[in-house]
Amino acid sequence: MSHAADNNPHTGSTRYNDSFPKIPAAALGLHDAGRLAALLQKEPATVYLKTMGQMLPDTVAHNIIGEITGSEFPDEIITVGGHLDSWDPAEGAHDDGSGCVQSIEVLRALKTIGYKPKRTIRIVLFANEENGTRGGLKYAEEARSKKEKHIFALESDEGGFTPRGFGVTMSAEHLNKLRNWLPLLTPYGISEIENGGGGSDIGPLNRDLGTPLAGLQPDSQRYFDIHHARSDVFEAVNKRELELGAVSIAALIYLVDKYGL
Repeated sequence: MSHAADNNPHTGSTRYNDSFPKIPAAALGLHDAGRLAALLQKEPATVYLKTMGQMLPDTVAHNIIGEITGSEFPDEIITVGGHLDSWDPAEGAHDDGSGCVQSIEVLRALKTIGYKPKRTIRIVLFANEENGTRGGLKYAEEARSKKEKHIFALESDEGGFTPRGFGVTMSAEHLNKLRNWLPLLTPYGISEIENGGGGSDIGPLNRDLGTPLAGLQPDSQRYFDIHHARSDVFEAVNKRELELGAVSIAALIYLVDKYGL
């Protein structure tokens, strides 16, 4: 169930282990769950449920990648991304259309002001985050096989709401350096940079290559009203909040590129 007091089911993955039967699974909306609970308190109930869910064979998918090549250290890569796929009840506007838009906006904003990055800034729209994270796994596999040097990776996958901070997975030395930049980020609403964060798609970069990670942390109070629910639509995104998140990411990427970690 989502956090909202509506009747939108909150969907997700079902996983089976070896010893349990593969029974059907379904999500209920809050109102329907309440009705079912009230009915069961009175008497035993029989429910007929028909589901059309099925597992189809794997097929080919692609990460979408664009970059600005670094002018001084082209072999040092900064990755910024979100993921393309979403659950089928809705449009996936916050999860994760907003993260994809914000990632693209980083390159657009830097190009608009005429900034020429020292390091290669790469935007990645990952495939298959919701159902296996194989886009992120493949990206890290390619980076490892090509012996690429990934110095920093950032993901936006917590909705396009007002930015509040960044969560990071990195050394204490790197964390302290980022915290020194907080006064430069507070005009966009960034008030904290805390341990613990990153993203599902960039996590393999840290595990395989030790890449420092960061994840945008927007105001979380409305995210689970719509997360994986049919209410996650374009109209639920506030343009100004989306832009504030994008410029916050762009500012941090600029600082990492200009001064390094």
